[in-house]
Amino acid sequence: MIDDLTIEIREETNADHARVRDIELAAFEGFLQADLVDTLRESAVPYLSLVALVPSEIVGHVFFSPAFIECQAEPPAAQLSPIAIAPGHQGKGIGSKLIQTGLQECASIGWKAIFLLGDPAYYSRFGFVMASSMGLEYENPRFAPDLQVVELEPGILDGCRGTVRFHPAYAEAEDL
Repeated sequence: MIDDLTIEIREETNADHARVRDIELAAFEGFLQADLVDTLRESAVPYLSLVALVPSEIVGHVFFSPAFIECQAEPPAAQLSPIAIAPGHQGKGIGSKLIQTGLQECASIGWKAIFLLGDPAYYSRFGFVMASSMGLEYENPRFAPDLQVVELEPGILDGCRGTVRFHPAYAEAEDL
């Protein structure tokens, strides 16, 4: 574990794009997530892109973009993906710090709920629960069992049932 004081989290700048791409490529061993981030930067509005520095080197990245819930209330929501930590820096708490900071920033943007597709054992520590338990399902049945959500405003999803859709770039990536 790295001491929280040695991990700096800040918003990504244009000057960070090449390093973020390198991290995405290395962490996922392919172009899919790196290309997805490039597409989202160009077309997702709003979005939140954070980097982690240890001590002054960018070693992690997380991206949040709008998600849409097909329900009557349609509360403002986002989705977390991708999150990437440079090999050699994984397992040191950097991803946790990125997620915690990101969730706080998402609340300040006005997003009321955050969705993701991922490992429940990992993401439950941040308050994520299975979205299906709330009557919400992901638009792609292949990934639907992995859909999780955390309410940044407790109760915001009460009575909300329906399909959750991510930015169209995710649908394109999932088809690969």
